[in-house]
Amino acid sequence: MRKTKPKKRILLPDPKFGDVLVTRFVNNLMLDGKKSTSYTIFYDALNIVGEKMKNVEKAPLEIWKQALDNITPQVEVKSRRIGGATFQVPTEVRPERKISISMKNLVLYSRKRAGKSMAENYVSLQSGRRSIQTQRRDAPYGRG
Repeated sequence: MRKTKPKKRILLPDPKFGDVLVTRFVNNLMLDGKKSTSYTIFYDALNIVGEKMKNVEKAPLEIWKQALDNITPQVEVKSRRIGGATFQVPTEVRPERKISISMKNLVLYSRKRAGKSMAENYVSLQSGRRSIQTQRRDAPYGRG
């Protein structure tokens, strides 16, 4: 067991929007240390979202944040051993963990939908039309 908690690393805000959430998302999106490529993919996706959703008053960054909120889990299950039986006990997810789970799910979901751009995923998740939301509601996240 650890003696002390590890220090939180301070992330710098992204260069375009000045938002730390964007930096965290780009870090999750990044493969093989290619951060500039990840930024390019993310910013291009937001530009496409801005073009597709011109009739909506929201900025593309707000649409992305709404998509993240839509797939954020509220409850997860933990295994608890009571007597000889193991039970799945629902517990509330910590706020930091909620953000990381939703970002990882959004990246995984975008990679699974081959042939569709990340912008299409943002638009569909923002409007609440995708199956990942039903997965989030129906299958609680287990930690083991």
